[in-house]
Amino acid sequence: MTTFDKREEAFEQHFAHDEELRFKATARRNKLLGLWAAEKLGLSGAEANSYALSIVMSEIEGAHDVAAKIRKDLDAKGVAQSDHQIGRVMSELMEKAIADVKAGK
Repeated sequence: MTTFDKREEAFEQHFAHDEELRFKATARRNKLLGLWAAEKLGLSGAEANSYALSIVMSEIEGAHDVAAKIRKDLDAKGVAQSDHQIGRVMSELMEKAIADVKAGK
């Protein structure tokens, strides 16, 4: 194997690792976001966990705009949260999710 081949393989492994971490962090963020929204919607216990899972699954199934789903659900229940607030919570939870994934949690 040439040096170039080794470098290419290392780059591909690094890219795959980064993508796996990104996927895990996004899934964790979406679960935390779902739990946050569930609390705003007055859900608790198993209902809250089920709602959070629905948020995670909606992204995995291709509905990449979880913020729009949260917005729709909050609006349907008359819960006042601006798009800015939802975006801020998403950013904060992504930072936490990245730290958790890096820490192996």
